Amino acid sequence: MKNVKIIVATHKPYKMPDDEMYLPVHVGAAGKDSIGYQRDDEGENISEKNPYFCELTGLHWAWKNCDADYIGLAHYRRHFATAGKKNKDNLFESVLSSSEADKLLNNADIILSKKRNYYIENLYDHYKHTMYVEPLDETRKILEEKYPEYLPEFDKLHTRTSAHMFNMAVMKRDILDEYCSWIFEVLFELEKRIDPAQYEAFHARYPGRISELMLDVWINTNNKTFVESNVMDMEPVNWFKKGFAFVIAKFTGKKYGKSF
Repeated sequence: MKNVKIIVATHKPYKMPDDEMYLPVHVGAAGKDSIGYQRDDEGENISEKNPYFCELTGLHWAWKNCDADYIGLAHYRRHFATAGKKNKDNLFESVLSSSEADKLLNNADIILSKKRNYYIENLYDHYKHTMYVEPLDETRKILEEKYPEYLPEFDKLHTRTSAHMFNMAVMKRDILDEYCSWIFEVLFELEKRIDPAQYEAFHARYPGRISELMLDVWINTNNKTFVESNVMDMEPVNWFKKGFAFVIAKFTGKKYGKSF
């Protein structure tokens, strides 16, 4: 069996998978009481950036402090799922197991979440309608200045309507090192140019959201091969409210004000 560790980013106590492959990590732990999980403010860390970087403070902690051969990220309310039929009475029985992850990693060095389709509009327009687009536009400027080889894939945000979202991935350690070295350098530079604190709390999280779009930019530019895994929400999603908020954002210009 491969040495795989998937951190589960959480800010509160929550039911966790029983499989030892999963490590609950308290993200944004800096200055807060323990909730009984591994804290992201130990060792080399960016825990204090959690209000802006979201689950990426957990990924950064794992990158710098976890010694597994493969490292991944999941969320307390969203997990990689088994390929089989889900147990609707106990979704945690349908979370991807270590043996299933081992088999997937026989075929590629990266596991990504199954692509999410937006159908109605491209990824750039979806971001522009629902979020403040200036940080995304500034990201392009950073790539143009520092990493011009990534521009062709970045510009495909204007045509692509699907993406591997949620910052969910499992990567072989050397690949994770390549990716994290790149994405955190881009985001730290972006944070210098556009202070997240100028936005209300929901929109201040733009570094975490932009990184979701950057994952495919990095994967495709570097021609990395991957396998996909189903993803499931551990709590019901109100798709009506989510869809209605999107329609309002698209046609009235009212940005999202909360997660759904």
